[in-house]
Amino acid sequence: MSTATIDAKASGTFQLGGDLPIHRLGFGAMRITGQGIWGEPKNPEEAIKILRRLPDIGVNFIDTADSYGPEVSERLIAEALHPYPKGLVIATKGGLTRQGPNQWLPVGRPEYLRQCVEMSLRRLRLERIDLYQLHRIDPKVPVEESLGALADLQKAGKIRHIGLSEVNEKEIQRAQKTVRIVSIQNKYNLSDRSADTEAALAFCERNNLGFIPWFPVAAGKLAERGGALESAAQKHHATVAQLSIAWLLHRSPVILPIPGTSSLEHLEENVASAGVHLNADEWKALEQAAQS
Repeated sequence: MSTATIDAKASGTFQLGGDLPIHRLGFGAMRITGQGIWGEPKNPEEAIKILRRLPDIGVNFIDTADSYGPEVSERLIAEALHPYPKGLVIATKGGLTRQGPNQWLPVGRPEYLRQCVEMSLRRLRLERIDLYQLHRIDPKVPVEESLGALADLQKAGKIRHIGLSEVNEKEIQRAQKTVRIVSIQNKYNLSDRSADTEAALAFCERNNLGFIPWFPVAAGKLAERGGALESAAQKHHATVAQLSIAWLLHRSPVILPIPGTSSLEHLEENVASAGVHLNADEWKALEQAAQS
C-alpha cells in the first residue's frame, strides 16, 4: 500500500448521534496499555507517536475506556493530543472494574458511574464527553438506574451522547426507554457474527445508530495460512487484517471499525484498509467461507 492511500477519510463519514461527523474508520485505544490491558505500555514513546499520528491520517474518532490500564489509555490520549484538534471525537466507557491483567467485573451502581464520568473528564481534560458508553450492563443493577445516572450527567452538560456495549436488541430497546442511545459496541468480525449481534446490527441500521465492532479482525480457521481470507488478501495486495477491516466497512454504512494497535506501522496498515475494495461476488464468497 502506498502512503497516499493512508487516509481514514476514504472510509466515508457517519453522523454520530445525528450531529457529530466522524470518519468511519476510527482508532481503538485499548492496546496502548500494558500486557493484559494492565499498566503502562511497554513502549510509551511509541504509544504517544501513534496517538499523534491519528489526525495526520484522517482519524477523528478515538474509542477508549477508564478501565484500559486502568486510567492509562485516557491519560495518554490527553498527554498526546490535548489541546485537541478541531473535529476530534473521543468516546470513552465506564462500568467495568479491574482486579488485575485480563480481569474485568461490571459495576453499574449510579454513584459509581457518576464518579467514573467525573474522573474521565478530568483525565481527558474535557468539559464534555462526546460519547459515553456503559461498558457492560451490571446484572445486579437495573439498567434504568445505571442509565438514569448518565442521563442526569447528560442534562448537566457533561455527556453529549450515550452508547451501550455488548447488548442484544431487547436490551437496546429497554435502554431507549430511559435515555436516547446513539451507538452500540459489540464483538463482531467476518468470522464471529452471532445471531444476537446480527440482530443488534440490523436494529442499528433501522434506527441509524452507530455500530462499533470490537475485535474487528477475523481469527480462527478463516484467517489461517492458505485459507480463503489469505488468498483474497494476496490477490488484492492486502493483509488479512486489512481485508477484515475493509469487509466491516463494506458490510454496513453504520459500522464504525476501531482497530487498535501498539505499533505505528500497524496503525498505518489498518487505516490503509479504507482503500481496499472487492466486488460483490468476492465479498459474498468470503462470507460463505466464513460460514462453512
